[in-house]
Amino acid sequence: MGTREQIVDAANRLFYEQGYEPTSFASIAEAVGISRGNFYYHFKTKDEILEAVIQARLASTREMLACWYEGAASPLERIQRFVEIVIANRKDIENYGCPVGTLTNELAKLEHPLRAQAAGVFETFRNWLREQFEALGRQADANDLALHVLTFSQGVATLLNAFGDHDYAQREVNRLNAWLIAQFANANDVATRTA
Repeated sequence: MGTREQIVDAANRLFYEQGYEPTSFASIAEAVGISRGNFYYHFKTKDEILEAVIQARLASTREMLACWYEGAASPLERIQRFVEIVIANRKDIENYGCPVGTLTNELAKLEHPLRAQAAGVFETFRNWLREQFEALGRQADANDLALHVLTFSQGVATLLNAFGDHDYAQREVNRLNAWLIAQFANANDVATRTA
């Protein structure tokens, strides 16, 4: 990994754990182990770093969704992978909240011009979820269903961060998975056969 990528990786983690505003150039440079001069060679402003972090998050989100698409046999299984991300990342979410939600919330409070770009990760998730619901035969309300699942994940992440209740998070994931199976089991069979 090159120096620029190391800076973006460190900034991504620090923005998540500490927040964008409190994270300084010095703390990012220290995390990477480089001089400030070397740091400024790659990034002149913190906003440039933020933009690079957002682009890295979008790229990793697209890569994860592509893996889910390839690794799951059906649209229903792919949606369930998304639902279970709260459990897969439970420890980080308990400590720091949802990485997407916390950044977009902070940028909204700051009225930061890159807020819309940061929300692009949510948009990527919504579009992908909508495609899965469309594949299950729900073209008319696929967008609403995608937003419902996104709302679920943000709600569970927020309360997991607030209360640290692992059992609650698992119960909610189980409940949404049961609802998905009840709603889409037959459509899932059709979608699997036609995929």
